[in-house]
Amino acid sequence: MTPVVSYIRVSSAKQGKSGLGLEAQRQAIARFAEAEGFAIVAERVEVETGKGADALNSRPELAAALAEARKIKAAVVVAKLDRLSRDVAFVAGLMAQRVPFIVAELGRDADPFMLHLYAALAEKERVMIGARTKAALAAAKERGTRLGNPRLADVRAKGSATNRAKAIENDAKALPLIRSMQAEGASFRKIAAELNARGIATARGGTWAATQVSDIVKRAA
Repeated sequence: MTPVVSYIRVSSAKQGKSGLGLEAQRQAIARFAEAEGFAIVAERVEVETGKGADALNSRPELAAALAEARKIKAAVVVAKLDRLSRDVAFVAGLMAQRVPFIVAELGRDADPFMLHLYAALAEKERVMIGARTKAALAAAKERGTRLGNPRLADVRAKGSATNRAKAIENDAKALPLIRSMQAEGASFRKIAAELNARGIATARGGTWAATQVSDIVKRAA
């Protein structure tokens, strides 16, 4: 049987931890190897983005797969071309490594020219998807559609409302003393010291400073 090195990649840490995508690629490569008479002698798994023509510098597992394949004069097998990259320049750089690549999805007979062609199509598709996504977001924004995670926005809004309520409640506790000391001509710094001495905390549970006393006075006005 002909030896090959298997290379599997996902682009996010979340996918890597969950195994989402990894096992599907592994099974696809295993089925392909069995059908074509290949023996998988090594497997390299990477969790890293595939963006950029110089992405090889940030993909040590791919570099290791290339080194192992070169050492035993074998090919590197991937499940799909986009597991290498959708960037034509990057794929061209891999071809220059003089290590043959086999894409299970395309079959064992797909030559470097075909790989370049499919990479060019994949890159064009990526650009078109990005353009369509931007256009759709811009149109949604013009319609007044709320973008982003609505649940997260609601949580933040509730948090802000809670903080405001706490600040109002705290102002109500501190304001009588502040007004009384102001009437006696006390400075904001002296009022802050007195609030701390009486154990009256700020809305966030901290100690008072002159600027915070000033803020309460401004809000009350």
